[in-house]
Formats: sequence, C-alpha cells, structure tokens
Amino acid sequence: MSNEVILISLVVGLANYLFRYVPLRLGNSRYSGPPKRNRTAMLLDSIGIASICALLVVSTTPEVLRHHEKFIPTLIGFAVLAAVFYKTQSIIISTLTSAFCFGLAFKLLTS
Repeated sequence: MSNEVILISLVVGLANYLFRYVPLRLGNSRYSGPPKRNRTAMLLDSIGIASICALLVVSTTPEVLRHHEKFIPTLIGFAVLAAVFYKTQSIIISTLTSAFCFGLAFKLLTS
C-alpha cells in the first residue's frame, strides 16, 4: 500500500473524528434542553460538516500533491467552510461559499 493512501486515510479519519468530538466538548452552551439531548443534537449537527470536510480532504489531497499551487486555495476554501458553517450552521451556504472562495483564491494566486 502506498504511503499516500495511508496518509490520506489518517488525515480524513482525524478530521472526521475532530469534527464530531470537538462540538460535544466545546458547544454545550449552544443548545437548551436536557444534557442527553444536547449531546445527541450536537453529534447529529456535526455529521454534515464532518462529511463535507472528509470529502474535501479525500478529493483534494491527490490534486494538491501533484500541483502544489493549489495548496493555499484549498486551505482558504477549508477555512471558509469551517467559519461559515460555524456562523450559519448551514451546509449548503458554507459549501457554496467555500467553493466560491476556493475558485477566487485559485484565480488570483495563479494569475
């Protein structure tokens, strides 16, 4: 098995784990209701963003390894994705915004 496959698997697994674990530890104040409802609601809410981030890492890692100029735009897209999702809690808005910012950053940095 290639080292790249192992590295990609570890990065995706870690990102997926953190996007599920961190909201449970840090976000208890966002939800009202019994504690069991808090953890369940946060876990279900974080699955969407974890899936998007895992797909982002899996789909962009081989491309970034081949074309290093795409690293910064990808990093910008990932940061925008996380920030917009944190503010809006909307997968659709955060995905579209991050895709736009990735395209804009790629265009500006490669021109």
